[in-house]
Amino acid sequence: MMSTAQRTLLVELLTEELPPKALARLGDAFADGIANGLRTRGLTTDASVITPFATPRRLAVSITNVLERAPDATIRAKVLPVSVALDADGNPTPPLAKKLAAMGFADLPVASLERAMDGKAEAFFHTYTAAGAQLADALQASLDETLGKLPIPKVMSYQRPDGETVQFVRPVHGLIALHGDTLVPASAIGLASGNKTQGHRFLSKGEVTVANADAYAATLESEGKVVASFTGRRDAIRTQLLAAAGNDHVVMPDSLLDEVTALVEWPAIYACHFEKEFLAVPQECLILTMQTNQKYFALTDKPLAEDGRLTNRFLIVSNIETGNPEQIVTGNERVVRPRLADAKFFFEQDKKKPLADRVPLLANVVYHNKLGSQFERTQRLVKLAGAIAHMIGADQDGVKLAERGALLAKADLLTDMVGEFPELQGTMGTYYARHDGEAADVALACSEHYQPRFAGDALPSSTTGTVVALADKLETLVGIWGIGLQPTGEKDPFALRRHALGIVRMLIEKRLPVMLPELLNVTYKQFTTGVADSAYLNDVYQFVLDRLRGYLREQGYAANEIEAVLADHPKYLGDLIERLDAVRAFSALPQAEALAAANKRIGNILKKTAPPADGTISPDLLLESAEKALHAALEKVTPVVEQKFEAREYAQALSALAELRDAVDAFFNDVMVMAEEDALRNNRLALLKNLHFQMNRVADLSKLAA
Repeated sequence: MMSTAQRTLLVELLTEELPPKALARLGDAFADGIANGLRTRGLTTDASVITPFATPRRLAVSITNVLERAPDATIRAKVLPVSVALDADGNPTPPLAKKLAAMGFADLPVASLERAMDGKAEAFFHTYTAAGAQLADALQASLDETLGKLPIPKVMSYQRPDGETVQFVRPVHGLIALHGDTLVPASAIGLASGNKTQGHRFLSKGEVTVANADAYAATLESEGKVVASFTGRRDAIRTQLLAAAGNDHVVMPDSLLDEVTALVEWPAIYACHFEKEFLAVPQECLILTMQTNQKYFALTDKPLAEDGRLTNRFLIVSNIETGNPEQIVTGNERVVRPRLADAKFFFEQDKKKPLADRVPLLANVVYHNKLGSQFERTQRLVKLAGAIAHMIGADQDGVKLAERGALLAKADLLTDMVGEFPELQGTMGTYYARHDGEAADVALACSEHYQPRFAGDALPSSTTGTVVALADKLETLVGIWGIGLQPTGEKDPFALRRHALGIVRMLIEKRLPVMLPELLNVTYKQFTTGVADSAYLNDVYQFVLDRLRGYLREQGYAANEIEAVLADHPKYLGDLIERLDAVRAFSALPQAEALAAANKRIGNILKKTAPPADGTISPDLLLESAEKALHAALEKVTPVVEQKFEAREYAQALSALAELRDAVDAFFNDVMVMAEEDALRNNRLALLKNLHFQMNRVADLSKLAA
């Protein structure tokens, strides 16, 4: 009789310290791999709950409602087409015998096979009952599959005590496999399964026995001083950090929180201090060195987003809980001091040389071997920024600010601070430019020209920063594309998609009075050598429009609304949101569906037969009352549509078109457009052409038709 017992299954690998930046990913992959392997073999149920565990020294998973043996399954398997299984005389062929043997039914007579249609041809089928998988077998197979597919950053080889050489991300010292309180025989990486693990290296008494799979997390916590859940430890660390901060605010990026969670098994938070004199160094430098080198959490008096200022107190996450943390605190304060001193030294040294004096030295920094040095790139950026500033209507002073901002934008690449912390490029440029006495907008442009750095990032706040940011992104996009390094598939090493999206956002959200094709053309003109013929600019334009589609979808607009607005390949992007809102408002009108369908019909007619080039409508040739009525309605609506269109009151322009619905319907019901007489036919086509033009001033309404 088959056992139907459902109990919790626990699987744990006890290891040496795992790579902290990979731990969360390894933990999830281990848990998912075991669970998926058991699921495909029929050993879990819809009620099964998967709980991953990951600490610096273990990967584990708990799965509830796991069966001892999977239910038997009825399988109907195709054997072979009849034409292959039987010869001309109807006798079994060698391929049939070979196939049945491979299926485990070597002695099965042909008469036992089901003969049925399989598509257009007959085939033999065999229905049989397959015994359900045993848990031990399924777990072993799942474990082997999972360990072979883990996203291990770098595999290491090591020798087991018995001399066997094995491979894993770190040496493995133990394997637990428990179904409830029953040991499941399994092996992995030279180890046999048991029910013992190790607790915290310093806070536990050592070996911990797990009596039951359901008691795993509680046993480790109470006896081993280990919080096994990665998420649970992370939440505990966050809660303790916020409590320890008091009235201050914790600088707590997710990446740092994840990494620290992967470094401790029993987190304890302690407050430390550094000398106030270091606060004279830009706080970005201090915060970054504390986070990158020491994994410390900086504290500010207000949130950074609200211009919070760094305090000289910071928090550490220790793996040791003690009632007397003095040695831990003083040790960490002693360790951080040289790091902060280095930052202070770099800052003081860098200030001795103005940014402007570093610009010629960019000639020694390669940008790309086909596009020259960073100095040559800077020269292009200066000319391009000046041109863009002029295009958006800046006065002469504004043009000079843009050119100066572009000149200094990349100079901080040659500073000691950026050499030590590349993440601070731009930020340090702003500090040094201010120290050099540069104009406020020029200093700000040194950092703002990198914005937006990622999806959702803020746009440059200043006009100069916006212009230099546009120039920087356009130069990269046009230049890199021009040497044949456009994105392919998921590969985009120069982040051209991000640059294109940044261009889109600035043009739309800043409402810059400039045409996208003109920007691409003026950018192309800055390249004297290296890039391809300018024909590729159309591909770049289409690429930017694709990013624009994605941006608009994220704003909540429907695909047909977006395509209606982009159908005519807009050059000016500053009013697209108003056009989209107008299209959405028009779609809600009761006349919209009929007018959109009529617009689509008109477009199809004009594609097949265009009217004469001048498109003049002769009132004398309007014979039918329906075409006279449509002409009169169009004459009445046209001035309104044009006036609203010029005023960019797009919603009102489209709503005015709603008055044409009855006249348009009557025209198509009563008038034959393709009349036999040339003059009559051309006049009606001209009427439709004028109607089509007015209907599509704001957007291509045919895209709204079902």
